[in-house]
Amino acid sequence: MDHVIFDVMNTRVTFKNVPLHELSKFAFKDVGAAADEFKKIPGVDECIIIQTASRIEIFTVSNTETVDSPDARRAEGKTLILNQVKETWINLTELEQIDIDHFDQTIEVYKSDDVYLNLLRLGSGIDSFVVGKQEVFDEIVQSLSHAKSAGTSGTILNKLFESVIRLSSRMRDSTGIAKDIVSLGDVSVKLVEEKAGLDPKKKVLLIGTGNSAALVAKTLNKKEISYDVSSRTIERATGFSNVVGGNPIDFNDVLTTFDKYDIIFVATTSDYFLITFERIQLLMKEKKKGTLILDLSDPRTVDEGITALPGIKLLFRDQIAEIYDESVKHRTSIIPAVEKIIAKELPVLSARMKKLDA
Repeated sequence: MDHVIFDVMNTRVTFKNVPLHELSKFAFKDVGAAADEFKKIPGVDECIIIQTASRIEIFTVSNTETVDSPDARRAEGKTLILNQVKETWINLTELEQIDIDHFDQTIEVYKSDDVYLNLLRLGSGIDSFVVGKQEVFDEIVQSLSHAKSAGTSGTILNKLFESVIRLSSRMRDSTGIAKDIVSLGDVSVKLVEEKAGLDPKKKVLLIGTGNSAALVAKTLNKKEISYDVSSRTIERATGFSNVVGGNPIDFNDVLTTFDKYDIIFVATTSDYFLITFERIQLLMKEKKKGTLILDLSDPRTVDEGITALPGIKLLFRDQIAEIYDESVKHRTSIIPAVEKIIAKELPVLSARMKKLDA
């Protein structure tokens, strides 16, 4: 068979192919120790790991591989670096058997120029959970710094990450993609602050474990507001909390203690009403303080009938849609300009990396 030489490989699992509440199973408890383990794989010389609430990305520098990657269960496949990376990943995490059986369909694998392209898209902000957000750029910078300190990176990855950081910083500044970013969570929390006030003394509940719920959770984290998280199953709520934050609560418990919450964010994808007059009327009859509920779900999952209960104030996504949609529209319009710069810079970066290798 033909042989190819590749310097850099990127294996990753992101919010695009795994629900957020499932990502915690793929995450490493100790990123530095995990990088050390990947570097112990014969043929792997360098390793940097980027791990956030929305992605786990492993970058390795290795030696010659064959074109094909046989099944890791076969003898000829066990020695291949890609299969050893997958095996090491499985050993370092708490994946269930069903996740292991579908691991090949879950992870994404990129080599050479595709790695450079992905990293530039990530650094520039167009491939992040919230387009343009500063946090992802900061994570790249911090991941490089930690890898250098731990000695898991080397000449090639250091040069790659330093180049991407420099180029990404320039792209973010010149296009303005990182300017005045307003996420769904930012707008939602601001609306609640204006309508009911929001401080550490308030009891806050977040129902949902999807992308919208994560954006609300991130804003609450930033403001240091503690909150409970609930979902259809306690497993989903726990997985979400492990990745994003919050205290997981069983939904059945939520329904029996609904009256203790001052503020409730509902961000689910359910196709029926989760909160109805009948479900909460007995509890809410005796409540002396008001409760503000913001339903961000589409379609709505809070029945308007609950407003007949005393003290209930109900808000819907429509009330923030204009501000949020305008922000998204503005940043989306900038993406083509960023992609144009990346298309121009990618061949230059690729040539620089090949020259470095030579």
